[in-house]
Amino acid sequence: MRRIVTVTLIALTLTAPAAAEQSPATLQVIVFPGGFNWPMWAAQDKGLFAREGLDVKLTPTPSSVFQLTNLIEGKFDIGMTAIDNVIAYQEGQGEAPVAGPPDLFAFMGGDNGFLRLVVQPEIGSYADLKGKELSVDALTTGYAFVLRKMLERGGLKEGEATLVRAGGVLQRWEALKEKKHAGTLLITPFEIIAESAGFRRLGNAVDVLGRYQGLVGAARRSWAQANAEKLIGFIRAYRGGLDWLYDRANRAEALAILQRNVRGMTPELSAKTYDVLLADEGGFQRAAAVDEDGIRTVLRLRSEYGQPKKELVDPSRYYDLTHYQRAMSPR
Repeated sequence: MRRIVTVTLIALTLTAPAAAEQSPATLQVIVFPGGFNWPMWAAQDKGLFAREGLDVKLTPTPSSVFQLTNLIEGKFDIGMTAIDNVIAYQEGQGEAPVAGPPDLFAFMGGDNGFLRLVVQPEIGSYADLKGKELSVDALTTGYAFVLRKMLERGGLKEGEATLVRAGGVLQRWEALKEKKHAGTLLITPFEIIAESAGFRRLGNAVDVLGRYQGLVGAARRSWAQANAEKLIGFIRAYRGGLDWLYDRANRAEALAILQRNVRGMTPELSAKTYDVLLADEGGFQRAAAVDEDGIRTVLRLRSEYGQPKKELVDPSRYYDLTHYQRAMSPR
């Protein structure tokens, strides 16, 4: 009898850790609502995160301030955010004060921002925006400087149009529909939804700025060091979701995933979104690569408009591809 009990205890001792290892590790990821989350939705739907031993929880943010302050404070593990936000808070130019050093870096790329200036139907040109209010997420971070440059290139002088805070892209779109503002920068697929509702697209940011790094995956360096395998697994699964989306054989299923996750998305609008976000040129950054020239564009805008004034020239200060490269390596 004693021998049977001893064997049973040994068996439990050997199997308990293995069972524990099989429990997925939770990753808290804070995102802006929008079609740029498509690779993560695909990775969730196809079990790619689960294959990496991860349970990824996506939390939509109402604004960049909420996203960045909570990411810096450790309430979230990963943020899918504009690299301008990362740079701003690292350089002490963030929209809100934070407790302690931000310690943020970008670990992979995402897209060029897909930024479109969308205005009320009666606005026919940049000149029509004189004296009007346009909404941004935050006045000193995110894509506010992109909008300022677009207005400048469109012929408006500083102060001829007023920028006001309105929150993330979903909040800005809702405000635009309610005619609270004359225009705003929308991100695909919101500009497609807006145009279908009669709003006018006045311009595309990339046509004004050229190469631009928009969305990136960001985390705290201290967290990444302590959770390297989780981060590598996240990158691997994200890239797997991206590859799956770019496989044209998966188009119908991909459209269904988009429609389930974006409010107001119809079959027609989802097909147009597919053609934008998954274009061979100008769509998602393939393999989630970082565009260093695109980061330089961000730095030029921040050097021009950011406060306190700083000359920012070195993209490598804000990203580290160590985990990305490990994710790219064969298992």
